[in-house]
Amino acid sequence: MDLRLPGPRGPRRPRRIVSAVAAVVVLAGAGTWTAVASDDDTPAVHRADRVMAVDGVRLDTSYFTSGTAGRRPAVLLGHGFGGTKDDVRQQAEDLARDGYAVLTWSARGFGRSTGKIGLNDPKGEVADVSRLIDWLAKQPQVQLDKAGDPRVGVAGASYGGAISLLAAGYDDRVDAIAPAITYWNLADALFPDGVFKKLWAGIFFNTGGGAARFEPALAAMYERVAESGTPDTAARELLEARSPSAVADRIKVPTLLLQGQTDSLFTLAQSDAAEKAIRANGAPVDVDWIAGGHDGGDLEGDRVQSRVRSWFDRYLKGDKAADTGPAFRVTRTGGVDSTDGAARLRGASADTYPGLENGERAFTLTGRREEQSFTNPPGASPPAVSALPGLGGGGLSQLSSLGVGVSLDFPGQYASFDSAPVTDDLRVTGSPTVTVHVRSTSDTAVLFAKVYDVSGSGGQVLPSQLVTPVRVEGAKAGKDVTITLPAIDHKVQDGHRLRLVLASTDLGYASPMTPATYTVSMKGALKVPTAPAVTTAAAPLPSWVWWLPLTGAAIALALLLTARRRTAGPAPDPALAEVPLQITDLSKKYANGDRYSVRDLSFRVEKGQVLGLLGPNGAGKTTTLRMLMGLITPDGGEIRVFGHAVRPGAPVLSRVGSFVEGAGFLPHLSGRENLELYWRATGRPAEDAHLEEALEIAGLGDALARAVRTYSQGMRQRLAIAQAMLGLPDLLILDEPTNGLDPPQIREMREVMIRYAAEGRTVIVSSHLLSEVEQSCTHLVVMDRGRLVQAGPVAEIVGSGDTLLVGTAAPVEEPVVEKIAALPGVASAVPVDEGLLVRLGADGSAQRLVAELVRLDVPVQAVGPHRRLEDAFLTLIGGSA
Repeated sequence: MDLRLPGPRGPRRPRRIVSAVAAVVVLAGAGTWTAVASDDDTPAVHRADRVMAVDGVRLDTSYFTSGTAGRRPAVLLGHGFGGTKDDVRQQAEDLARDGYAVLTWSARGFGRSTGKIGLNDPKGEVADVSRLIDWLAKQPQVQLDKAGDPRVGVAGASYGGAISLLAAGYDDRVDAIAPAITYWNLADALFPDGVFKKLWAGIFFNTGGGAARFEPALAAMYERVAESGTPDTAARELLEARSPSAVADRIKVPTLLLQGQTDSLFTLAQSDAAEKAIRANGAPVDVDWIAGGHDGGDLEGDRVQSRVRSWFDRYLKGDKAADTGPAFRVTRTGGVDSTDGAARLRGASADTYPGLENGERAFTLTGRREEQSFTNPPGASPPAVSALPGLGGGGLSQLSSLGVGVSLDFPGQYASFDSAPVTDDLRVTGSPTVTVHVRSTSDTAVLFAKVYDVSGSGGQVLPSQLVTPVRVEGAKAGKDVTITLPAIDHKVQDGHRLRLVLASTDLGYASPMTPATYTVSMKGALKVPTAPAVTTAAAPLPSWVWWLPLTGAAIALALLLTARRRTAGPAPDPALAEVPLQITDLSKKYANGDRYSVRDLSFRVEKGQVLGLLGPNGAGKTTTLRMLMGLITPDGGEIRVFGHAVRPGAPVLSRVGSFVEGAGFLPHLSGRENLELYWRATGRPAEDAHLEEALEIAGLGDALARAVRTYSQGMRQRLAIAQAMLGLPDLLILDEPTNGLDPPQIREMREVMIRYAAEGRTVIVSSHLLSEVEQSCTHLVVMDRGRLVQAGPVAEIVGSGDTLLVGTAAPVEEPVVEKIAALPGVASAVPVDEGLLVRLGADGSAQRLVAELVRLDVPVQAVGPHRRLEDAFLTLIGGSA
């Protein structure tokens, strides 16, 4: 079949790979139709499954539409490598409900699609996308810019992200793209600085089903490079031809780049190169660094999909009011939940993309000796350990986020140079750089450079478990080498040091097998980018972060009534003017009760905290909150909010937003009318309501104009939280806010609470979902039978413990368990359903354990601390819950 590759790009002229016969044929009898039900009154999604014949291969596709007749923009969704169209089905349904015609497909060689895997070959997978666009142009539901030219966007992650970039470069009909955790130059990703990324490359080809499933040229390339350990020019050229960088000057459409921070496969440098090239073409580009990546972590699925949808609303639907978010956003972690490894996430942003070398600070590095020598061992073994590609669960990144050092460098196989302790907290955002002098007994040296965060006690953490490989040719004569270290976003605390390590080996890469001695010395300071313009976003909070609801409802009527019964009270305490809450010796016994509901309770809450109020049923939590809001009067003790004593009708209660018990909306009024009526009844100025910000958080969209009686339970909860947050109160109180919510809604509620407090406000939440409290809260107050049991930071109450849960892909055989139990620093090892529970001895460390597990070929999937808040809670209350 005659294929013609596209020529130079012209304005809005279709650049298609065409053939002499019909490009797409829907095979007879291959189409099926399904109606996908929805949970509320939103329209059903219709899905049509078809197998299409495209240039000699069969592509398995699904087409999603929803709503009434009429034309709408289309979206093509690609899947990740090794996956199928089914992996993006939920996102397709969500986009269809939002007014798009969505087409998904399994790429060549995956699922039910035939053909050889071409790693996004322009004559294969990229040509397929043009054929699919041809098909979309013929559908009656799809909006056309002109005949044969549909309004279409392309999105996807990893393999699917690359195809979105390539489609924009090869077909002018693509109007907007949103690639995620993907590559710009595949040769740079797999052969960085000429060093073979052997473990990731092996995972690539094994995930694809082995070399025989790939195009012959790719199979031969992999076998050649894997055998030699060194990529050649032909290998680079083959991969570069299948990379978006090959058509860098042709990608001129609005592009949302979402790249992962925990990703040793496709690093942040890949999206940086893409941003520079596409912006140089004059196209709008936003960059978003998410918490997860190919090495695990949180992929922020709900938030990312919301931002992609807003991006397409703006650039496909033409909705100029769509909030596409900041030009640059980075997710920052604030600790890790020990139950499931989920990170507590906060966002920071800037009005412009800072790049990877913005706001550099110089740090002088010194070593034990000015010039240090170390060996490359025979066979490059044992290798140092940084990331473990394919771990999936993010075990090493999880421990790194907890401040536990898990990287391993063998003595005699590395050099290290330290900075002086930093005097203020240092936020590294971008790629540090350093120049060193390298000399080797061999002509070629391969080094692995990394920067550790070293605490005052000597513990070291490798941010995101990332290293930079460096190939030095002509090293025998000595050579100055400038090293660009991995791009990261990491906070170095006051008193910590930066440590540059240059190692001779790394588990993930191929090293020279011949022994050699390397000698290195410093030739300049370590330059660290700080990107000072990147700051935590201030209120109003952007809707693309908060599209799912926090729940709750304010006790509007009660507050209105009590506002008219103000009486004289104690004078304010100036010493507590900046303290959101101080409770002292609080007691309450209900009439005819046989015991105190609350007895001698004292605790204090500071600005910026998310405080979890915990206790079994009957512990006195709700009674405490009702006294705090002035709804009932204590029998003894005192409550002060920002120094003012709380009593019914106290003016300081205007700084408190609350949700206790149920929402009370007028069903015949719309959502907006309910909120406006509530605020007018408070008597406060309309400009103080911050109504639009609250509505953004609610994320109800067009439903705000509908009567509340038509709302689903989830929609009522969204409206209730908007009401609780009217006025952006300094102290927000939520009693069991997750009741009736599904997991995605609970997750979004968690994010809102964390972000709300990060702005300098305070949140108090009472909940029975301990895992949510652990992930959401910074501090805890535990009550039982009306009394305080314990108060303090979450980490302090939970405790890191000395037991690790090692998740494994398969059960560990008993002889191997015995070997692990006998290791130095291991007190015990016990098989469990998830893998192994390993208790460390006094001299044990997670770092040493991970290295030994790798040596014993244990199929590790995740590693994390075992103790949970539930364990601590039950211990504190003696199991009475």
